Amino acid sequence: MNTPICDFIDGYILENGTRMHMPGHKGNGELEALDITEIEGVDSLYSDTGIIRESENNATELFDSLKTCYSTQGSTQCIKAMLHLAKIYQNPKGRGYILAGRNAHSSLISAAFLLDFDIKWLYPKKSESYVSCTIKPSSLDTRLKNLKNKPFAVYVTSPDYLGNVADIKGISDVCKRHGVLLLVDNAHGAYLKLCGKHPIDLGADLCCDSAHKTLPALTGAAYLHISKNIPNDARELMLSSVKTVMALYGSTSPSFLTLRSLDKLNALIASGKIESEQKRVISGLSRLKKRLNVCGFKLIGNEKLKLSIYAPSYGYTGTELNALLKEKGITVEFFDNDFVVFMLSAYTSNSDICALEVALTSIPKRPALGRAVPTACKLRTALSIREAIFAPKERIRIEDALGRVLASFCISCPPAVSITVCGEVITQNAIELFKYYGTEFVEVVK
Repeated sequence: MNTPICDFIDGYILENGTRMHMPGHKGNGELEALDITEIEGVDSLYSDTGIIRESENNATELFDSLKTCYSTQGSTQCIKAMLHLAKIYQNPKGRGYILAGRNAHSSLISAAFLLDFDIKWLYPKKSESYVSCTIKPSSLDTRLKNLKNKPFAVYVTSPDYLGNVADIKGISDVCKRHGVLLLVDNAHGAYLKLCGKHPIDLGADLCCDSAHKTLPALTGAAYLHISKNIPNDARELMLSSVKTVMALYGSTSPSFLTLRSLDKLNALIASGKIESEQKRVISGLSRLKKRLNVCGFKLIGNEKLKLSIYAPSYGYTGTELNALLKEKGITVEFFDNDFVVFMLSAYTSNSDICALEVALTSIPKRPALGRAVPTACKLRTALSIREAIFAPKERIRIEDALGRVLASFCISCPPAVSITVCGEVITQNAIELFKYYGTEFVEVVK
């Protein structure tokens, strides 16, 4: 597979011409030499006719989609764009609304603010953390049957931050029966294409991937996929609108370092090298998981390239377990009071897996802490997300927030999942959750 963006940049460097254009570093430095802007012949991300279009066509072929678009601003840009596309396709009267798993990334809240739609939440089971939300096809089917007005989309986060992969095929079948688009935040699962389990293959209509999270691409590299199976009457609208919509949420100065890494990634995927290495890592991680189970660790999730440990069952808080691992040279993806999460990829070496095994198994097991993961109760909405964010606000201690309406984002990243959403009334349960996860102050409607 060709790499038109890489080839253009490499050729430009070989010309060794005088750079009288942005960026200001003028190509001085090994990395800087690859960092260019929209000079003649290089193409434009949002009005592409040349090398970017050619490269995106390669990605479209690899992912077997109707259209795959590049993002240099992560899945955040793609999430806003796919919600925009879904809304204009369904053309809801008034604001319209979506059904969404409560563990959605904060970019969904940003999209609701920008596009002014409502969200009706699907809540997690009582045994689940606020960063997870199991959505069963049968429960979704019942929910959709009981709604008088259909949502303009169902929005699912899969895999979630703890490595839980949803039944996308089952959820898709339900959505199709009800004539509702299925949107999947697959930010953590770009690699699933190489396992035959990608949401686009399983029935999602629109889907975003963060290539940089699990594939060898630079930070910010992401995809927006439009499925071949999208309703026929949506095809022309989606294809004609997607670039305009992406431009609304993206910078006019996209990183060509990031675009180059996406272009290079096409050739790596096509060569089979990543798939081969990925199988090796999945096999190694599977063996490690079995060893950890024998040692008494409680593992969470069913994702093949993620390891999530529920620390209290091993006698530690997540914070304590992370500190011990840091002393042993292991830097984790995420930790909180309860969980420690490790993300692997095709570029994880066998020695890396061995080092992780040695570090974890050298930590002595202690009596379980004997506590349950705190769960979130359903909250009442007093204002729309847009009304709350635009409202006059004041900053108060979380202890004084009972009955007040949240006005601003109150999210740590990772995992960038909301305990309480802007516009919702803060309850005692929410206060306890905020305190449990270390939040001391919130901004509320004045």
